[in-house]
Amino acid sequence: MSDWSVEKKLPETYCDLYFDEAVTNWDEAVPLGNGLLGCLVWGNGMPLRMSLDRGDLWDTRPAPETLEKDFTYKKMIELVGEKDVEGINRIFDDCYNRVTPTKIPAGRLEINYGLPGERVESYLCLKDACAVVKLQFGEKCSEIGTFLHATEMFGYIHISGNAALPQIKVKAPVFGIVPCDGSDCGKILKANISNGSLEQLQYPQIEWFEEGCLKWFIQRTAEGIEFSIILGQKKTQETLDAAYFVASSRDGDGWLENAKIKILGALHTGFSGSIEGHKRWWKDYWGKSAVTIHDEEFEKQWYLANYLFGSCSRKDAPPMPLQGVWTADNDMLPPWKGDYHNDLNTQMSYYHYLKANHLEEGESFVEFLWELVPQARKFAGEFFDAPGLSLPAVMSIDGKPLGGWPMYSLNLTNQIWLCKSFADYWKTTGDREFLSNRVYPWFKETALCVIRWLQVDENGRLMLPLSSSPEIHDNTLASWLTPNSNYDLSLLKYLFRTLCEISEALDNNEKDVWKQRYDLLPELAVNEGNVLMLSPDESLNESHRHFAHAMAIHPLRLLNYDGSNREREIIDATISDLEQLGIRWWVGFSFTWMAELYAIQQNGEAAAFQLKLFWGNLCSQNGFHLNGDYKNCGLTNFKYRPFTLESNMCAADVLQEMLLQSHNGVIRVFPAIPEAWKKDGTAFSGFRGENGILVSSSVKNREVEFIRLEAEKAGTFNVKNVFSGEKLCIRKQDSSQVSVECKRYDNIKIILVAGEQCMIYRL
Repeated sequence: MSDWSVEKKLPETYCDLYFDEAVTNWDEAVPLGNGLLGCLVWGNGMPLRMSLDRGDLWDTRPAPETLEKDFTYKKMIELVGEKDVEGINRIFDDCYNRVTPTKIPAGRLEINYGLPGERVESYLCLKDACAVVKLQFGEKCSEIGTFLHATEMFGYIHISGNAALPQIKVKAPVFGIVPCDGSDCGKILKANISNGSLEQLQYPQIEWFEEGCLKWFIQRTAEGIEFSIILGQKKTQETLDAAYFVASSRDGDGWLENAKIKILGALHTGFSGSIEGHKRWWKDYWGKSAVTIHDEEFEKQWYLANYLFGSCSRKDAPPMPLQGVWTADNDMLPPWKGDYHNDLNTQMSYYHYLKANHLEEGESFVEFLWELVPQARKFAGEFFDAPGLSLPAVMSIDGKPLGGWPMYSLNLTNQIWLCKSFADYWKTTGDREFLSNRVYPWFKETALCVIRWLQVDENGRLMLPLSSSPEIHDNTLASWLTPNSNYDLSLLKYLFRTLCEISEALDNNEKDVWKQRYDLLPELAVNEGNVLMLSPDESLNESHRHFAHAMAIHPLRLLNYDGSNREREIIDATISDLEQLGIRWWVGFSFTWMAELYAIQQNGEAAAFQLKLFWGNLCSQNGFHLNGDYKNCGLTNFKYRPFTLESNMCAADVLQEMLLQSHNGVIRVFPAIPEAWKKDGTAFSGFRGENGILVSSSVKNREVEFIRLEAEKAGTFNVKNVFSGEKLCIRKQDSSQVSVECKRYDNIKIILVAGEQCMIYRL
């Protein structure tokens, strides 16, 4: 064990995307992205489309219902008490059927050869995030190389070959035009939730411009924001180069002139010169962590998920909403308006980044939430009549409520799930300043909002006035469950327990305040079969997509599988019950959530099987999660294909949890991998555990070969002995080593200073 350089490999070629036929749907396209901009490459050459998106391109006009005086939690309580379904829907749900707020597409580039290619091949190299499309026209061929620059934010296209060079045109989105006489100006029309024409967004007439080698349009939106696709071209007899950018007045003064300068500079530098900085960024990104898995499909899917994540989440850019930076290009509004769903989707989208060691990219989400603190305080005051802060469970990019089924979209406790994003960042990094300046204020102000509505019942227990469990009983009166639902109660327990933990870490003398609240909460509802219930008087009795009743197991981990026998009993029984209820009403995220539960149960075979079902049946050829059984394989009753990203990231998190679990102060490698992986060889490197520790390990022939630790912060780290023997060696980089004896599955205590590394292996 003399080699300290654990492999941080780049994605292998079998992880790349390759399509040997023309791509005919936007949600099957080759995806490119740099956090702010997105591009989908698809088509047959007549044309080849490059569908463009920009992360902050939104129409945030509020639905009028959300501005009414009755749009309050107090009114909701009143209407639920009266069982006034019509009133509930009119005030809180109908607003989601309005056209805005909504994410909007930017438009597209069209590369047109005048005839379709007889053969079209598309290739995406994950290693350098560069796409190549080859088109065959009889004996003539054309090759298009393209990338979205990782840091400079422009896109580049290089076309070569012996076929005639194509034309490249900018195509603007087809929005409705505000009538000249002002009639219907600003009117917000009704649209289907997942589907509606862009023409309903009535904007001023588009303007087109041309200057030298540059062409562009300017589209003014209803809120005075302007955006543009600027295209520059440089042509020789044999090649055609083009650079483009989706610019917006959000970029500040001189936004259009600066964009034109950017494009001209890119063309001057050229394809080969421009791509070098782009490749460096992706090389650094891939150098953060790596996996080697016996089953190449699992390895490919992990790298693909991380590619999608690096493409659509970057620091100083908006975090990914439902579709990231790949808004639908079908002349329709994006599925579910492309919004920020905080009742599962945004949280799942940011499950995996910490362990994958992509901190900067994932910081986009917590920074975004922190910037919304003023709006969160406003929403807490106006909607909940409460101090503190709260964000809607379904919101626009500026944190405003979109409405929807109110028991979920306007849930009081859902804000606590957002709290977990702050706590996870702290626990993983060990950043004490972040704990003091971000985590504790966010948790405390969330608690202040929630406490406003907690009531003491006849048994002295804290109860909510309304309770629900996403998305049980859909939008019916039955969805208002007897308080407290296990969903709400789990979040409340997590809130006050974590506040106790933070207060103790900060030694701020406030722990007792939070412990008193925690002690007044009732126990989780468990039925006679030891299964977690929906609420104190209702069990889940049918297949359902959302496992909200099991929040205490995952993601909150209030129940510990290695804890008491009782906790293990509840976890096993709840998982068994989900198995019995079946998968008929599951969607994509259900399979990845179930895989998370199996990983907690240390059932590697079952976790792997769920991931195979997910990737093989609910994902497009490009990896995009399409939610339903769109191939009609008989897997679930949902046959639709609306694209969202959260399950891709959740699947990556599952795979990481199969390889490494670092919870409750204990590091355990390979806790839930299939037997074949143990035998044929599996490894990971650069994964983050708790408190700033980086972990790498390898297993082969059913033997753990080594565990390597690298401490970013000084600390004591407990490592579970999963070696095949009890005599171990701990060696540090200064060549000092010590032999220890540790029973199997007991913990080895390792003390490291900041920057120190050690290797653990069996003697």
